[in-house]
Amino acid sequence: MAKKIVGYIKLQIPAGKANPSPPVGPALGQRGLNIMQFCKEFNAATQGLEPGMPIPVVITAFGDRTFTFITKTPPNTYFLLKAAKVSKGSPTVGKGAAVGRVTTSQLREIALEKMKDMNASDIDGAIRMLAGSAKSMGLTVVEG
Repeated sequence: MAKKIVGYIKLQIPAGKANPSPPVGPALGQRGLNIMQFCKEFNAATQGLEPGMPIPVVITAFGDRTFTFITKTPPNTYFLLKAAKVSKGSPTVGKGAAVGRVTTSQLREIALEKMKDMNASDIDGAIRMLAGSAKSMGLTVVEG
């Protein structure tokens, strides 16, 4: 018989840096899950990634207080800021100068890496989505 799912918990945790402090502890504690076990498993699963990279994770909590989790690729904004070599997007989009630029080849690389987590039907659709995200962050998309 399949286990009864009591809920899903969605968090964004830096790779290899899960610990019992908020947001992890309270989110898992209220479902009665083993916080230290999750931290150990998450850190082991993300140890090969760049330390501190934000990793979205979906935790499935079961009625018998066990859990499973799935890690996803980091958010588009993380990749766009890294490609443009800037620390944050523009505070006022559409007004003033752009904070950085990304090339279409950089967008293609990001799209290839993110494709499994994006709801685009093809790579060109994914690139258009990323270009829209870049524009809304105050980044200029240039050919190249």
